[in-house]
Amino acid sequence: MPLRVLLVQSDMRAAQPLLHFFKRRGDQVWEGWEVSQGAGLLEQVKPDLLVMDLHFESGDWAGLLRQVRSAYPATQIIMTNKYPDLQREMLVREMGVKVFLRQPYSARWIEQSLERLAEESQPSREKPPEKPQEPVRMPVRIKITLPYLVLALLFAVAAAYLISQVVLENVQDRFLNQLIDTGKQSADWMVREEDRLLSTLRLVANSQGAGKMVGAGDAEGLRRLILPVAVNAAEEEVTLLDNSGSSLVTLTHAADAAAADYTFTRGSSAYAQYPFVSAVLAGTSDQQGDKYSGIGEGPLGKMFYVSGPVLNEEGQRVGVLLVGKTLKSLARQMSSDTLARVSFYDAQGQPLASALALGEQAVPLTPQQLTNTLQQQAKASQTRDLTVSNTNYTELLGPWEARAGADLGVMGVSLAKAFLVRTSQSTTVEIFVLVTAAILLITFVGLYLANLITRPLLRLVNASSEVAQGNLEVKVDATGDDEVAVLGQSFNYMVAGLQEGSIYRDLLGRTVSPEVREQLRQTFTSGNLRLEGQEAVATVLFTDIRGFTTLSEKSDPATVFQWLNEYFGQLVPIVSSYGGVVNKFDGDAMLAFFGTLPRLLTPKQSALAACQAAREVLQAIERFNAQRRLRGEPQLVTGIGIHTGVLIAGGLGTSDRIHYTIIGDTVNTTQRIESLTREVFDGSGILVSQNTFAALGEQQAEFGFESLGFYQVKGKREPLQVHRLTAPKEPADWEGTL
Repeated sequence: MPLRVLLVQSDMRAAQPLLHFFKRRGDQVWEGWEVSQGAGLLEQVKPDLLVMDLHFESGDWAGLLRQVRSAYPATQIIMTNKYPDLQREMLVREMGVKVFLRQPYSARWIEQSLERLAEESQPSREKPPEKPQEPVRMPVRIKITLPYLVLALLFAVAAAYLISQVVLENVQDRFLNQLIDTGKQSADWMVREEDRLLSTLRLVANSQGAGKMVGAGDAEGLRRLILPVAVNAAEEEVTLLDNSGSSLVTLTHAADAAAADYTFTRGSSAYAQYPFVSAVLAGTSDQQGDKYSGIGEGPLGKMFYVSGPVLNEEGQRVGVLLVGKTLKSLARQMSSDTLARVSFYDAQGQPLASALALGEQAVPLTPQQLTNTLQQQAKASQTRDLTVSNTNYTELLGPWEARAGADLGVMGVSLAKAFLVRTSQSTTVEIFVLVTAAILLITFVGLYLANLITRPLLRLVNASSEVAQGNLEVKVDATGDDEVAVLGQSFNYMVAGLQEGSIYRDLLGRTVSPEVREQLRQTFTSGNLRLEGQEAVATVLFTDIRGFTTLSEKSDPATVFQWLNEYFGQLVPIVSSYGGVVNKFDGDAMLAFFGTLPRLLTPKQSALAACQAAREVLQAIERFNAQRRLRGEPQLVTGIGIHTGVLIAGGLGTSDRIHYTIIGDTVNTTQRIESLTREVFDGSGILVSQNTFAALGEQQAEFGFESLGFYQVKGKREPLQVHRLTAPKEPADWEGTL
């Protein structure tokens, strides 16, 4: 039964294959090249099928779709597009449209779209039998919960041991011993950090040219010399002073800055007031040498510095080098390495930096605590209890010593009090109550975690089943930061890849023609890396623009490129609409063949399709040239040659690059026939070989032929008999609208 078809397309030239397809089927076709025209024809036509372009610039296209869905729910819709537009496609899918058709509009692709429409319209369609799901032999809940139960039993056994051993021991003494060991580790850490700073100091001071630059006051040279060393050592401050104690260059690195992002300053004379700087300027030395350390105020705040002289080539001191680290960084890094909370206090007991809290929140030392710590450091360790952020700590106080044993202040090392450190004695009953509560808690946590993990896994299993059935619109919730969330993200990424793969398959169809794409898919599915060549009697069509080289010399490449795209945009849809395969473009020439893909045709069928396509191509070229005349552009005179004969069609190339092409004398003969158009025609025209003419048989009556006799062509011993195929003239005011 004929259908009422409404075509609403933004490019009516490109939509001509659609028009021809539905007209050949006997359908009634109406056309509109704007959304408003489509809306005006809607009530008049009441279409059975709407074929609408997705790329209208106006936003009214969505309103037209809603109008069709509301007023004519029985109307079936196919959306056409030139390229993938996922955002619009998703919006259209929300409106209930599920069938899309992309250019070029070949007859095969249009038929497939209509078949998909028929499938979607079936009210109850039997689904193929689903593959039975494998039974779960060992649920994940049990796998997760069972270890928790085992751990709970082990915990109960350990609790019994705790009652008999741990509770009876002096836990407080062990805690203090641990605190003392941590204090020793912190003191050793401070020594190692000072040695590291001294290593950087020696490396800079002994760098070639350092002394000379300091003596000359070359701040820029010193900056270039110091920066790589400071970056590699990750130092927070490196300062060079002249003999007057004034800063030649100061490099500082903020904690939140990039690794190589240093700030450069100079001219500060504040460093000279510090004893560790004045000692170097005075040239004094102690048992440890001429290097000193101390606390000072730097650009980044309170700093721990090491200082030393810079000597020139004659061994004379020309300046002082300082390498410093903020006390906040010292406290933070020391706490990280020793697993304790480290605090620094000055000689008056005031907090300088602390890993427990900010400086203004830290608790200062009392005079008695300060005196006991500094005066009795060799006899006994001093401790005090602190509460910070609702957490109880015990802090071990000790002298903060630097190079040569000089006291810089007091260093405190704190550990949080554990439950078992409390002074109250736990009874046996309390321990058993604790164990029972722990077992119940562990079991509850195990069940909770099991459900927490298995729920997203079950959602993932269901989503995987949807994808296996072809639904690529499914997504899973991938929130979180664990492995299950990563698995969900990977699943979504995989589905996106499958969606993208469908787009790539479409793009491949545009690159090598849909028929070649399908042949490639079948070949790769079978495991072959090459397309096997097949011999067939087919028809070849060759077009070439006469004198295009001369036209190209007179125009810029961008203009020529645009001309060719417009030109081939007229030809390719026509060839595709008649089942032809455009094999390649060679500059201004186009080679196409009929009768091998997607299936073999008889010589009569291939010759008929090629002649029909050539006749319509010639008409399209005349219309295109009429437009070019209006734009003041030169005419594109085109010769078309058609020949039917034996050829080989298949994949040509290497294992990593395949080109589907046709070879044989038939191809060469077609090119020779096309070249004859330069001799027999003044304008565009079609020449058909005797083979093609004979293959048409009774179909010759469909065309106008004029026998031109025999011609001798290059590469052929025997002359070729050719016929001119004429195309009917069209009205000058042709608009392409029914």
